Amino acid sequence: MPDHPDTAALVQACREAGLNPGDAVLLRRHATTVYHIPGPGQGLIAKIAHTARTSAERAIHLTRWLRTHDFPCTEPADVSQPIDAGDFVVTFWKHYDQTQRDLPGAAHLGTLLRTLHALPAPPIDLPAAAPLRHFADLVTSSAALSSDDKAWLVAERRRLLAEYADLDFPLGVGMLHGDAYPGNTLWDGSTALLGDWDEPAVGPRELDLAPTVQGGIRFGRSTAELDAFTAAYGYDPRDWSGMATLTGLRDLHTLGSFIRRAQHSDTDAVNELDTRIASLRRRDNSSWRAA
Repeated sequence: MPDHPDTAALVQACREAGLNPGDAVLLRRHATTVYHIPGPGQGLIAKIAHTARTSAERAIHLTRWLRTHDFPCTEPADVSQPIDAGDFVVTFWKHYDQTQRDLPGAAHLGTLLRTLHALPAPPIDLPAAAPLRHFADLVTSSAALSSDDKAWLVAERRRLLAEYADLDFPLGVGMLHGDAYPGNTLWDGSTALLGDWDEPAVGPRELDLAPTVQGGIRFGRSTAELDAFTAAYGYDPRDWSGMATLTGLRDLHTLGSFIRRAQHSDTDAVNELDTRIASLRRRDNSSWRAA
């Protein structure tokens, strides 16, 4: 494996968990680094992140609770975890091979969210939803952004959060996935699962619907897909007056990983970040390239 700080974290965590990292394959290095560790069955997934240990513990405990309620979510591995490894926290999950098949569609996500939002409150301390909680600090500390862009992004965050505070939410408040969009779904045989439980919270349920609506604005998700998503969920938020505010918040949220990568001279991230910020400052709805 190439030398990288998260590689050392993977090796340390695997040793503590009694796993062999020798044949690990890097799948993705984005906000979270993801490795596949071959083994019995389909092997395991290692997720390596700069995150608080409490957040990783919450993801493990919540998904285990969800599975006791027959909710189709990704399953944490049966090892003692999470594991602190240097500046990283590592968690292990069952691997679900998605090769040679498309991910579940938006309609499957609508069904998953309808089921999730109908569950009782879990016996787990979930934080209150706080959109863009760390965004201002990330922006102001970034060496990859100009002072002008920093000032604009901080002001835009302030404007959107002021609008958010005045919204009335027809779906009420409950448990949220926190990053629910079709890219966080996957197949387990013929069953669609919801994965990536890094940001669960309690808040307005519309927050879980906004990312898919934003996908229709920025990432080419078709009207037919959005229709299928809202039909499966049982509510269409596109005509709700607050949706533009939520998709605006989501636009800023998606900048986070690009800002982090741009600080490490990732040329692709720098270019996409520039494209997105320019689009936001023009206040247009131009398409963006998915991460």
